[in-house]
Amino acid sequence: MKMIRIVVTFLALTLSAFVYAEPVNINTADAQALSKNIKGVGLKKAQAIVAYREKNGAFTKVEDLKKVKGIGVKLLEKNTDTIIVEK
Repeated sequence: MKMIRIVVTFLALTLSAFVYAEPVNINTADAQALSKNIKGVGLKKAQAIVAYREKNGAFTKVEDLKKVKGIGVKLLEKNTDTIIVEK
């Protein structure tokens, strides 16, 4: 019984590290950080976010991400606790 508890605790701690994504500032993060921390964003979309930001300036609100091709409402809803906007 004790061994089962140890295994379950280990798995819970290990898996929680994969599920948790830390908040990411879309105005300062590089493509690697964006793809790592925003669910549903791979490296290609992350690079598009950075390119859009470089061309058009800083995002003023999270919803501005919808202006980037491939980013929609559902993606933003999945990441409401992850995406932050600071200048």
